[in-house]
This record gives sequence, structure tokens and C-alpha cells, in this order.
Amino acid sequence: MFDFLKKIFKGNDSKKAESKAPKQPSAPSKKSSKSIEEVKKKTVTKKTPPIQKNKSKLIAAKTKPKLKNDKISVQDQTPEAPEQQNTLSFSEKIKAGLKKTRDAISVNLSSLISIKKIDQNFYDDLEMTLIAADVGYAASQQIIEELKKRVKQERIEDGTELKQLLKVILTELLQEIEKPLIHIKQTPFVILVVGVNGAGKTTTIGKLTKLLLDEGKSVLIAAGDTFRAAAKEQLQVWGDRNNVTVISQETGDPSAVIYDSMQSAKAKGIDIVIADTAGRLPTQKHLIDELAKIKKVIKKFDESAPHETILVLDANTGQNAINQIKTFNEAVTLTGLIMTKLDGTAKGGIVAAIAKENPIPLRFIGVGEKIDDLKIFSAEDYAEGMLE
Repeated sequence: MFDFLKKIFKGNDSKKAESKAPKQPSAPSKKSSKSIEEVKKKTVTKKTPPIQKNKSKLIAAKTKPKLKNDKISVQDQTPEAPEQQNTLSFSEKIKAGLKKTRDAISVNLSSLISIKKIDQNFYDDLEMTLIAADVGYAASQQIIEELKKRVKQERIEDGTELKQLLKVILTELLQEIEKPLIHIKQTPFVILVVGVNGAGKTTTIGKLTKLLLDEGKSVLIAAGDTFRAAAKEQLQVWGDRNNVTVISQETGDPSAVIYDSMQSAKAKGIDIVIADTAGRLPTQKHLIDELAKIKKVIKKFDESAPHETILVLDANTGQNAINQIKTFNEAVTLTGLIMTKLDGTAKGGIVAAIAKENPIPLRFIGVGEKIDDLKIFSAEDYAEGMLE
């Protein structure tokens, strides 16, 4: 009996010891190993739903730190475009806007300058390079003749010196039209804006308004383009953006709209009235004559108005800009020009052609799409931007 009880107690103790001892992993059977492999395979090949996958990538991109050994692209190191543009100086902004024009000239100019011999063939090739950039025949001839004279006088043989001299001569030509907008004393000062369809009048008015506001002037906009659908709505957007009043009529005579705007500006003590007009081609004589009528109505309110009549030109039109200047000048006597879209064309040389053939002051140039991309024209900065 006692022996039997001893066996029972001994068996219980051995079971407890086994339970306390760590279990040794047993070799998996073939069946169990197969099932584990299948589970792993299913887990790896399981596809994440498209939305979840994209989301996970986005989170990873934001949270993943960049290691020293990681290859970082130039784009990763470059600040966003708006930040770059905000840090550009006045002259750098103009250079950036004239990049396409500069590129069009620089390739040929660099190859010409690399040739040590400065002879007639050199001057002929340089003249063709300038004409290709829409500098125009007359302006190119003047530049080349002046360059020949000074190269001889100063005995220039080095290509770098010749390029610098070319830049000086171009600057002197452009200074003929470097005349900023006159100091505004009389109020309301009326600026009449004219131009062909698509030149960018509406956008230019919005940018000009911002520029004048930054100078501490108060501005009112007259929506005198009563022909084009949505013209006044587009101006209203710019008015809201600049927080200025825009006067318009559902249907009406453009002269009446501008006249009412001048009355309102005088009553409210507004410094400047910017008057929009309908776009028209130089060949549309009846519409050109309409401009003359608008000017007469403005003079009924103020004999000295409009105080500034600005033609907005699209740089992409190239030499056609010369014809536009002649036609509009005959109708309303232009006092200033604004050249837009210079950042999108290689025809920036047209400004030199204007300086030679129609030296009307170039008040501002547009070198981008942002609201502050309308810049006061500077002959030196422009020449630097063309020939850097």
C-alpha cells in the first residue's frame, strides 16, 4: 500500500517539474511546416488596397528621415518657386524674365566672341543675331556702327571687353525710353489704358493698381470695356484682390463709365483713376475712332485729362508692336507703353527697336504672372538681362 502511494506522489512531483522546466521546441511535422510557409506566402503577397497604399506612401515620404548616404536630388534641395521669386532682387527678376531672349542671343554671341578676329564677317554675323532677337534692322544697324567706332577708338581685341562694350551701347539706346511715370500731383490723375485683344490689359491694370497702392496712392478702376463679355467681372476680381472700387455698368457707353468714375474719384478724394478700354486691332478703324471719342468725353470733365495714355503691348508680337504703336498714337497720342509677357518670349529685343523707331517712354515691363511681376523699366537692367 505504502509503496503504491509513494509511486503516486512521485509521479505528481515529476509532472510539476516537467511543467516548470522550459519546453524544448519540437521539430515541426511536414504538415505543420507546409502550413506555416503558406501563411507567410499569403501574408507577403496580400495586396494593399490602392487608396491605403497611396496613403501609406505619402506618410512614409513625410516621416522618413534623410540619411547622409541617401542620394538627394537637386529638386529636394531647391526651395519652392514662390520662395525663390520672393528673394530675387529687382535686377535679378528682370534677368529671369528675359531668360528666353538672352538664350536666343547668347549662343551665337558666345561663338562669335570666341573668334579672335574682329572683322566685317564678325559684324555681319552679330547683326543677324540681333535681328533674330527682334532688335530690328534700324536698331541693329545703329548698334553695329557704334560698336565698330568704339572698338577702333579703344583698340579692343578681347571678346569679354567687346561684350561689355556692346552692353553699354545697348543701354545708351534703351535710355531713350527710360522715363518712369511722372510724379502724380493733380487728382484725380487719369490713366487711360488701350491695346489690342489679348495683350493683357486687364491683368496689367490689376498689377499696376497693386504697384500704385504700394506707393501709397489710392486707386479707382473704371471698367470701360463694355464690348467684351466678362470684362468687368475680370476687373472686379482684380479690384477685390487689391481692395479697390471698380465702377461698371451692365450695358452702357464706355465714355459714360469713365466719366462717372472720374466724378466718383473726385467726390471721394481718390488719387488715381485707371480706365480700361475695349481691345481693338489697329485695322479696326471704327473702334480706333471710338478711342478718340472717349478721350473727348474725358476732357469735358478735366481739360488736362487723360494725364497718361498707356498702350499695353504683348512682347510675343515682335515687330508688329511697331505698327500698333503708330496706329494708336495717331488716334489718342500715347504718353507711355507697358510691355507684357517678356518672360514667355525670345523677342525681347523689340524694346530696342521701339527705342530706335518710336521712342515713346516704356513705363513698365511684365516679367511674370504674379501680381508683383510688373516692374519699372530700367535700361541698364534690361541690357544686362539681354546680354549677361
